Amino acid sequence: MAFTLPLFIISIGGIFCEGSGVINLALEGLLGMGAFFGGFIVALLTSSFVDSQSALVYISLFAAMVGGALFAMLYALIVLKLQANQVISGVVINMLSVSLTAFLTNQLNISIFGQSSNKFMLFVFPRVTVPFISNIPIIGAFFTDVYVFEFIIVIIALIMAYILYKTPFGMRLRACGDNPQSVAAAGQNVTHIRLIAILISGAMSGLGGMCFAYSISTNFSPSIFVGYGYLAIAAYIFGNWKISNTLLACLIFGFARSIGYFLVQQLSLPSSYSDLVLTFPYVLTLILLLFFSKSNKAPRALGEIYDKGKR
Repeated sequence: MAFTLPLFIISIGGIFCEGSGVINLALEGLLGMGAFFGGFIVALLTSSFVDSQSALVYISLFAAMVGGALFAMLYALIVLKLQANQVISGVVINMLSVSLTAFLTNQLNISIFGQSSNKFMLFVFPRVTVPFISNIPIIGAFFTDVYVFEFIIVIIALIMAYILYKTPFGMRLRACGDNPQSVAAAGQNVTHIRLIAILISGAMSGLGGMCFAYSISTNFSPSIFVGYGYLAIAAYIFGNWKISNTLLACLIFGFARSIGYFLVQQLSLPSSYSDLVLTFPYVLTLILLLFFSKSNKAPRALGEIYDKGKR
């Protein structure tokens, strides 16, 4: 679940963005930049003063959301204002994020700690065990020694689902992805709605990236996020751009990853096989998309540049 839920919240950000009609292949870059902001806040505050480590980890999650949203503004400028190709722009944002975060992390470590490093060391994120429920066979394992950020992600995911499916804004956002001209005819600003959707995708990606940093290696490094943004994209494509179906896809990917590590441990395989295990979710992605991609129905206006004069 520590892998599934961050992947899920990143996918929700992608659903918001693509639901508004904007292709977002930049999720990997957004989650990396968001985690960079969160890691920087931890490093900066640690070097100055440490009042409460538990408070600091939650501050870093908020900083990651802000950082992801700020970096998403660059993507919004490119695809909404300059009307560049959305696919190419997303790939460029990903490449820029990896290079930029590596450079900035190294320079900030030199300035703050006086030594060159492309990593920010993080605290261990708090874990909890839910009383009573944790004693239930099988199900209780999901509530035993779990990261607190898992509960945070579940709450935010429920809020995002409510906004997307139960509010007027969510209805207008989904309409922008199917027929933006009808939204404009109703007196709404399509570009403004799409901008908000892109910012939401940046914030959700930043949150997921920061949670990955805490759960995978307890540090921020540009290399630990490779492939996760694209896996999130595969999850919501397999989920047909629906939040509930996307959760199922993320659970499948999470189980594939966990089962791989379990086999390595049980069969006492060399540690090098752990790298092979990392390919399991991607192999599963190819298999699932091979069978289910034909039945997927993307938003009808996905990838189309909005033209006010088009009817």
